[in-house]
Amino acid sequence: MAKEATPPTFPPDAAVLEAARQALPLGLCTECFGRCFGQWGHGLTNPERATRLSEALGSPLVPPTGPCTLCEGLFDRWDVWVGRTLAAGSEFEWHRFSCGSRWDPELLAREEMVWTRIGASWGESARGAFNRELGKRVEARTGAAGSPQDPEVVFLVDLPAGRVEVTSMPLYFTGRYRKLDRTLPQTRWPCRRCQGRGCDSCGGSGKTYPTSVEELVAEPLLRATGGSGTRFHGMGREDIDARMLGSGRPFVLEIRSPRHRSVDVAAQAEAIRVGAAGRVEVEGLRACDAAEVLRVKEASPTKSYRVGVRGDVPLPKVNEALAFVAGRAIAQRTPTRVAHRRSDRVRSRRILSAHLVEAGEGRFTLDLRAEAGTYIKEWVEGDGGRTEPSLSQLLGVPLNVEFLDVLEIHDTEE
Repeated sequence: MAKEATPPTFPPDAAVLEAARQALPLGLCTECFGRCFGQWGHGLTNPERATRLSEALGSPLVPPTGPCTLCEGLFDRWDVWVGRTLAAGSEFEWHRFSCGSRWDPELLAREEMVWTRIGASWGESARGAFNRELGKRVEARTGAAGSPQDPEVVFLVDLPAGRVEVTSMPLYFTGRYRKLDRTLPQTRWPCRRCQGRGCDSCGGSGKTYPTSVEELVAEPLLRATGGSGTRFHGMGREDIDARMLGSGRPFVLEIRSPRHRSVDVAAQAEAIRVGAAGRVEVEGLRACDAAEVLRVKEASPTKSYRVGVRGDVPLPKVNEALAFVAGRAIAQRTPTRVAHRRSDRVRSRRILSAHLVEAGEGRFTLDLRAEAGTYIKEWVEGDGGRTEPSLSQLLGVPLNVEFLDVLEIHDTEE
């Protein structure tokens, strides 16, 4: 025969009983009376705790004739709060949730006064008890799991206003993209003149460029999830006129306020392929969590490039300059073209390897491998002396970059 579970016991303590005796005449409901001693009687609910205390005192707890002097009846309206919570979440798909609440500061101050008056230092806050008990009831009604560490939706009960606010937590998808179009920015680029509001300069679109990698990847996923918008997190970015080739650039797409969470990722990957029409290719698309954003943003892998250069230079001299620079540090002051949006400072970077791929009349092509954050165009052209030594400086002739491709991001190697 299975051994009966031992019921939770309330520790006999004279100080607790004396505080309970002081609380009896204060007109508290059983929830608030029990909360005054929330750290005693593990395993008991607050009403059960109140009953055990009144029994130990030999004085039955008489319910207040009107609203509780502490919570003003807030703990007696569970059907209302649960109903409003479920109504607030009805437009969203969710299986994990957490509950919070906003209280009148005067009520919370009154709670502290009661604890001081009866000499109790074992109380549980009204906010904590309300959030816990609401969560239990929502779990019972929906089968969803209360999960404060990883919720899909967060409910905030505004008790003074009598309403429930809901936040649908973001969804995240990761993969690698290849960009084959030299007119495509990585992310949505608001019009500088109107700051995205729409004007004559941008034809009312609010954008400098018609679309972006972000938008081409996001459109099918936004449609499938019913999200309100996106944020695109890339492992660095390439210039608009540079292609991203090889195995692609790792990224995380964040979907804000999704209404639907059950997504056929394979179907969305195919929708991206069709919609991008050869401008962008995505591989390895999958759902992920928020931690992947940090991994992508903090990574600093080396990168391989192919750069086409225009300049009339003897090839032996080019090879000599490449041999000199390989593995050496270069000093790069923030380039002129990005100085308006990045701090003006000097960064030390290295060209790890460089060799000549092909050459023609007045032009040549290089393959390079460089540290993360190296400005390749500026290393070639010099940027008016802001990069030292530049290839142009080493060769003693002006150079111009004709094209730039990112061949590989070596994050899997490093």
